[in-house]
Amino acid sequence: MPELSPEEIARANRKGAARKFFADPWIFIRGVPSMKFLPPIGPDEVAFAGRSNVGKSSLINALTAKKGLARTSNTPGRTQELNFFVQDGEYENDLPPLALVDMPGYGFAKAPKSVVDAWTELIFSYLQGRSTLRRVYVLIDSRHGLKKNDEEVLDLLDKAAVSYQLVLTKADKIKPPALVKLEAATLKAIEKRPAAFPEIVSTSSEKNWGVDDLKAAILFAIGRG
Repeated sequence: MPELSPEEIARANRKGAARKFFADPWIFIRGVPSMKFLPPIGPDEVAFAGRSNVGKSSLINALTAKKGLARTSNTPGRTQELNFFVQDGEYENDLPPLALVDMPGYGFAKAPKSVVDAWTELIFSYLQGRSTLRRVYVLIDSRHGLKKNDEEVLDLLDKAAVSYQLVLTKADKIKPPALVKLEAATLKAIEKRPAAFPEIVSTSSEKNWGVDDLKAAILFAIGRG
């Protein structure tokens, strides 16, 4: 068996630490329909944004190894609140180290305009005003790549100076050569964006591909990896 390079060893160690960090059971704590219902400032937060039906809830379930923690649906726009999930354990000062935030999907077409406007205001207010938000993970469907409304969200994040990282979802749905090309094209598309983290993660919640890589990326984002 060939020896691992120092980079491969470091990567494996980061993944191991990430698996251990995420191993505690996770629970849903609150759905937030408007800013006044936000939880008090507490643990570090990372948020998940993306078009409706991109697979945000499925990816959160994969990260936490708890099927059904985040609601999944084939109906675009079902997630209408900021949904907060934290680790359920004993911690210093009873404060869990991390909260995951499932954001309402954008790009839906069936919801009334007034509802869409309310969701949009909630998303943007949260992004610009939450001091514990460490990074936003913007999910992109591998079958479709970056769309116009994805670009608009990236523009907002750049303007607000909110750190974000792109995550390709449903990577098992396209052939490996096409995925390699998509990864390269996506990196090229964000290379001049000031708030974009210069690495992407390709994932499949169904096959559990890339989930440990994303866990490690999250630990790095909150200064623990």
